[in-house]
Amino acid sequence: MDLPVIKLKNLTYHGRLRTGLYFRYNKALITQTKKLKGVRWHPGERCWHLGFKSTDPKMIVEHFRGMAIIIDELTEKYKPPRFPKKSWQITEDTKRNVSRYARYLDGKRKAKRTIDVYSYLIRDFLGYLSNKPIKEIATRDVELYCEEILAGNKYSINTQRQFISALKHFIRLFPEIRIEEPQLVSPEKQRFLPEVLSPEEVLDILRSTRNIKHRMALAMIYSAGLRISELLNLSLSDIDIDRRQLVVRQSKGRKDRHVFLAKSILPLLANYLTTYRPKVYLIEGASGGRYSAESVRAFLKKSCQRAGISKRVTPHTFRHSFATHLLEDGTDIRHIQELLGHSRPETTMIYTHVKRKDLLNIRSPLDRAVHELIEDTNSDKKVMLSRNL
Repeated sequence: MDLPVIKLKNLTYHGRLRTGLYFRYNKALITQTKKLKGVRWHPGERCWHLGFKSTDPKMIVEHFRGMAIIIDELTEKYKPPRFPKKSWQITEDTKRNVSRYARYLDGKRKAKRTIDVYSYLIRDFLGYLSNKPIKEIATRDVELYCEEILAGNKYSINTQRQFISALKHFIRLFPEIRIEEPQLVSPEKQRFLPEVLSPEEVLDILRSTRNIKHRMALAMIYSAGLRISELLNLSLSDIDIDRRQLVVRQSKGRKDRHVFLAKSILPLLANYLTTYRPKVYLIEGASGGRYSAESVRAFLKKSCQRAGISKRVTPHTFRHSFATHLLEDGTDIRHIQELLGHSRPETTMIYTHVKRKDLLNIRSPLDRAVHELIEDTNSDKKVMLSRNL
């Protein structure tokens, strides 16, 4: 009997690099995994993980000897943590203040992800200041942190914007702090045009996706313009086949919305439901429960390779493509905003900058000049021909 496989991969958890142990559901492996020192469960990645620095692949091989085959993929490229790498010495007083700050944000009904990010950034800022008493922290300390840590380590502008937002909440909780809120100015937000696939490229990727479940996942994202989290949280009870509608519940901004179910996806949906028989969610893991976002990205990458697509394609690229193709087909921008679940029309307006058909209708001055040259040349030829006759 073949032994199960455990893959060791890099991942980030709360901004820190960790070693993930990925394997299919196996009670014996789970029991053995729990014996590892410092191991934790990652609900988003659906894997167990250890501290990166304390991970020794040889130790893991020995730990699972005779029970599993270990595949070491830790040398693959990975995205560095989005937060400062340096780990500061944190005092108990700082921990209490950060814990109080997290409770304050929870009372403001901030999303869990927002609370985690803001708390981490404030904790790191206080650690950078060597746990200086709050009443002694001044505006210049903020500037130095941005200069030396955020800008100095080339962290993204979005991270710095998050830090400024976190700090504004922090000084409201601790009014004794000597930071003047009007001087906390966030840098201008970076704006990038989204990567968009052509309809032909989308179909090529779907045709190259051999597994029915995988094809179902990608087709649903593109046909309804879903975020990957919305797909993974989509339950069977949220699908109304007769009315051809989906209900996306409590998505970004804690909003529900209705989106349409494409006619062309119905045969694939029926085939998938008959084959896999999911119980709760539309897309489920091998042992039930929510599917992982990492798995979707992994099989999408393979499908793009088979289809010969060289663009950088993510699940969100399908959402961008959905919006752009609707706009090119003449759909009103307000309807697209509602389908995407955008709170502000300005967010949806970015797709007006990537409309291919409108751009193709614009005539380049080079085309005009070449056309006039050809016309003039043909006219001269006609005059010479008439003289010869």
